[in-house]
Amino acid sequence: MQQRAINVVLTGVTGTALAGMLVAGVAAASDDSAPDKQFLSQQAVAAQEHKTSPKAGLAGGAKSEAETGSKAGSEAGSKNDVKREKKDREALLSGKTKASYFWDDGSGVNGDTGAPAGGKPMQKGLFASPSWPMHTKVKVSYDGRSVTGFVGDRGPGKPSHRGVMLDLDTYTFRYLLDGEKPKSKYNAGTGEGHLNGVKWEVLSWGKGAGSKGAPKPFGS
Repeated sequence: MQQRAINVVLTGVTGTALAGMLVAGVAAASDDSAPDKQFLSQQAVAAQEHKTSPKAGLAGGAKSEAETGSKAGSEAGSKNDVKREKKDREALLSGKTKASYFWDDGSGVNGDTGAPAGGKPMQKGLFASPSWPMHTKVKVSYDGRSVTGFVGDRGPGKPSHRGVMLDLDTYTFRYLLDGEKPKSKYNAGTGEGHLNGVKWEVLSWGKGAGSKGAPKPFGS
């Protein structure tokens, strides 16, 4: 009887212990797997957010469009520069002549006859032509140097009948001659009164009085 009671007690204790161990094992197994499951879930969420995030897509798209726009603008600017340079180089008419110099500002100094006929004040780059329309754009070149100016006066007079078809302002004349500046507006400061073989190029015709085409002697 006593032995049976002891067996019953042992059986109860053993059963309780085994049940406790099973519960602990299940809990431990559950706890050990929980971090792995949580980590995998976080990875999946992060991947999904990265894939579908509109902010990331917009940022990438904006950068791409900005870079594309900048490149396209640069290419367009380069093409426009090339076209502009090509247009500037094209001459409507060209030739060579003997050129003299003058400075006629209406002050009466050194026999000048009055303000330029084209209505613009006397200045560097203002040339006189016996026949071309006023405000015609002209490029003159000599000995590797060049100046672009415009027809702002009439002249030279009688010399044009001897082949002098351009009167250049004093500053342009001296610059073409040797790259220097005159000491006086009315005197180029050299013994040269004419430049032979000055190349002229008509870049655009002016809308003022005069005639297009090859230069003609004054009054003809």
